[in-house]
Amino acid sequence: MKSIVAGQWAGSALEFAELALGIDSAPFDALFGGVAGESATEYAARTDVAREVLAELWEADPESAKVAAELLRTAPVPLRRQRAAGRRPRSGVAA
Repeated sequence: MKSIVAGQWAGSALEFAELALGIDSAPFDALFGGVAGESATEYAARTDVAREVLAELWEADPESAKVAAELLRTAPVPLRRQRAAGRRPRSGVAA
């Protein structure tokens, strides 16, 4: 089956939904899919906001909410950990 909408090829399910529904996925991707290199704190804040927006989106536009929920579910968890402020790495030499 070919994924063509309005004469354009859709390379993924997200692109297909974007073409079919006429939505711009860039802000959608950043909020629900994450941003490369975000810290654990930024990740937590972004996912909190995304969940609130998703709750409102289910009422207004269930089709877009399905796409957003899938993005949020598959978004990678940041792998970098931030060091606590004021702590320095130890040199390994005992005092």
